[in-house]
Amino acid sequence: MRVRVWCGAMAALALLATGCGGGGSDDPGKAGGSAGDPVRATDCKGRVTTFDSTPTKIVTSNAAALELLLRLGVGDKVIGTGFPPGKGAFKGDLDAQAREVPVLSKAVIPKEKLLGSGADVFIDAFGPMNMGGAGGLPTDEEFKAAGIKHISLKSTACASTRKKPATDLDTVKADITTFGAVTGKSDRAAELVASMERKVTSVQKAVGKVPAKDRPSYFFFDYDAGTKQPMAICNKQIGNAVITLAGARNIFADCAGTFRPVGWEDVVAKNPDWIQLAVRNRGSEAETRKAFDDARKWLENNPATKELKAVKEGKFLRIGSEETTIAGVGNADTVEEIATALYPGKVRAAEQ
Repeated sequence: MRVRVWCGAMAALALLATGCGGGGSDDPGKAGGSAGDPVRATDCKGRVTTFDSTPTKIVTSNAAALELLLRLGVGDKVIGTGFPPGKGAFKGDLDAQAREVPVLSKAVIPKEKLLGSGADVFIDAFGPMNMGGAGGLPTDEEFKAAGIKHISLKSTACASTRKKPATDLDTVKADITTFGAVTGKSDRAAELVASMERKVTSVQKAVGKVPAKDRPSYFFFDYDAGTKQPMAICNKQIGNAVITLAGARNIFADCAGTFRPVGWEDVVAKNPDWIQLAVRNRGSEAETRKAFDDARKWLENNPATKELKAVKEGKFLRIGSEETTIAGVGNADTVEEIATALYPGKVRAAEQ
């Protein structure tokens, strides 16, 4: 079984979080006021953390939080991360910037290393599912004693506590807005949010009114999570919102949660119209292309899947795992990419 370097680890933690947490809310929350005012960030339980000044030493729990900060232009403030992105996982200059960030752990940052990092803020993308590495997650008192403010990337940390399925990118946009305010980059955050909204609005103009019964069914094949037992994207995972906004029907949208292992017999029974060959970026175009090829060949040669409608008709999408299931600006790009493949005529007409 292949194991994804960082996305798969998040999925595994998410599985442990089923039923954890509590007090969650679908309200993305608000941050800050006018220039110079304190900035407030809430966690999954609604507890408030106040910032009277802009943090200068930030530690991120994983690549999702790191990418958001890099896009905001404050990569120089990040002094460490856990779950670092694989080479090539980020596009353009972001990849090179990510290579400059010290790696505190290839998985969850150990408690003592986090507390001794010298950070003034820790951005936690795991929330209730965070096992905290060696020694467990620091307590509120330990964070306070170390001078570290502990805040959450709510689009991922609070996913398991959502009251409703994820069908939009509002929590992602709220995170961008919040961390823009926290880091003094509200203008840049507004630009990122506006860019996402333009793309999603264009897609919704094209496919938003397509009745559910007429939408093609869609299976996210997480090849790097392993082929022995497929890992389903459930309805509280951000990938479900991406698929829904693109005008497709996630075949596991009836699964309440974030990720869940299922059986191939479940996939066969749902017989999807389209399959996303989801692989992580391998660090080079050739290696990533080979991974996509391998995923397709596996489906075409496996007795349990070779007769699926999507396989027989060759309806595959080659879209990376990261930009689909890891909350961020790239989610809007994936919405656009999926919709263009499923509804080429409608999307082109909407863009004119």
